[in-house]
Amino acid sequence: MTKWLFSIAFAVAANVHAMPGAPAEDEMGRFMNDHGLLTRLEQAGVTMTDRASALVITAMGFLGVPYKRGGNTAETGFDCSGFVRAMYEKTIGLILPRRANDQAAATEAIDKKDLRPGDLVFFNTMKRAFSHVGIYVGEGKFIHSPKPGAQVRVEEMGQSYWQRRFDGARRVPGQTAGDAQAPRLP
Repeated sequence: MTKWLFSIAFAVAANVHAMPGAPAEDEMGRFMNDHGLLTRLEQAGVTMTDRASALVITAMGFLGVPYKRGGNTAETGFDCSGFVRAMYEKTIGLILPRRANDQAAATEAIDKKDLRPGDLVFFNTMKRAFSHVGIYVGEGKFIHSPKPGAQVRVEEMGQSYWQRRFDGARRVPGQTAGDAQAPRLP
């Protein structure tokens, strides 16, 4: 993902979640169309049929949604695994397991150097493996719902806090264009 594309995704996200109660994908589509962003994304070689790109852009539309333990929706708030699960279900139609450690178990381990936008990144934040999860957005950044009192945000994986706690990267089967639609994962 180029820096230019990453900037577009942030611009979209900053304007999408502003209208409470309306579906984010409708607002996002309208915003992107009104500002010519779909054409610019296509010119950059990214089509909205690319599931990973759509996933990242959709997730950016939820920046600022508050953390809520056990939360699964923008209306109630998200916890980390609820956020990941909601983004995959909303964008790709894939229902991931509810808990971060179960999401890790249901996905394919990949090397950190092979991360692509839409892959999952896991961290040990509670003195147990795979206790936190986020979605890789590219350029060493991930989006997640971090903790009580915080909101969905993008952070650098290179920050010392996240570097020390990194547990691994995983790829969800069926997340990229050309893959068959993945079934419900256990």
